[in-house]
Amino acid sequence: MGKQADRADKTETGPAGRAIDAVADLGRDIGEYIRQQRNTAKISLRQLAKLAGVSNPYLSQIERGLRKPSAEILQQIAKGLRISAEALYVQAGILEQRVGGAVVDAVLADQELTERQKQVLLDVYQSFRRENAAEKSTQDGPGLSEPDSAAPAGRTTTTEE
Repeated sequence: MGKQADRADKTETGPAGRAIDAVADLGRDIGEYIRQQRNTAKISLRQLAKLAGVSNPYLSQIERGLRKPSAEILQQIAKGLRISAEALYVQAGILEQRVGGAVVDAVLADQELTERQKQVLLDVYQSFRRENAAEKSTQDGPGLSEPDSAAPAGRTTTTEE
């Protein structure tokens, strides 16, 4: 029996065990996220199941981390929750989170904003991000700009001496 326990320990802590744990964590994470979004939207499990076109037990299993939904099911759930499918894809590990994703997701999930208001907010947000990126690239640009700015200071020091 000791050998079996040793094997079980190696499997749990080995690369395969960690991979299985990571997949299980993703299932729990997406389920918890869906439950959180559902509670925020004040929708019952049964209502969301109906809106998403899935069975009540299946949705319950997803929320408890027992089942990992496909991209299609996530899209249907997102539609029922009135949030972006992309937010669910990121949570499920299907997509990489894009820069600014949390802000975009929050705007898209806000049910008190109209679609037009959401679009305007996102447009302004993206324009600020582009502007800041352009400024940063100008500051981080060619190394020649820094010595040029130091040269006049050197001349001023030379004339003062």
